[in-house]
Amino acid sequence: CHSRFIHSLYFIFTLTGHHTVTIQILYTVISHFCQLKVTFRFIPKFFFRLVNQKKGGNISAPIVMVSVEFEEIVQCQKQSEWQRAGEILAKAGKKLEMIGAEGIVLATNTMHKVAPQIEQAISIPFLHILDATADAIKSRGLNKVALLGTKFTMSDNFYRDGLQQRGIVPIVPSDETQNEIHRIIFDELCVGKFLPTSKAFYLKIIDELKNQGAEGVILGCTEIGLLVNQS
Repeated sequence: CHSRFIHSLYFIFTLTGHHTVTIQILYTVISHFCQLKVTFRFIPKFFFRLVNQKKGGNISAPIVMVSVEFEEIVQCQKQSEWQRAGEILAKAGKKLEMIGAEGIVLATNTMHKVAPQIEQAISIPFLHILDATADAIKSRGLNKVALLGTKFTMSDNFYRDGLQQRGIVPIVPSDETQNEIHRIIFDELCVGKFLPTSKAFYLKIIDELKNQGAEGVILGCTEIGLLVNQS
């Protein structure tokens, strides 16, 4: 599912986790596949502009969106009940497909661990975040990049292997550092706390990974983007 699909899109079904960054990741992935630069203020207006820029006139697009209970997903993560988490998202995907969704964006990095369960449950295209990530990295002529995210994203194979399969070499921090990165995400960023000390910590880790050969960095949890950006 690439730009040709999106250009004819009527419904996007979005499975979301934490509300704080749903909009940001949705914007990034859809903009990538559409290869469009759009002005974004609110989800419906974003989609209307996205389709309108491509189609012209007064054309817009119907929208279907679901935000699942984040705490339920968090508990599945903590208890390693990934099968259960996948069932929750797959069930939501099937339900929205039944009412007309023509494509799915999973607006969370970590929960791409269960992307295969969602893909198996639906018959419509699934726009994978790693496709957009790898394409963006390659478009900048990069090959070896640092990966920051939740502990699951940094330590489990689903994300790192996915990058390697797409020709990207990921570098991750030490286990101890991963634990602190993970703590900051859930104890601070997910509840709206943005501390200068945490930002300094993240920037320090990025510099250390740069010294290990990283040519760029993946902020592989969208909450991190609320604390650290390109500037």
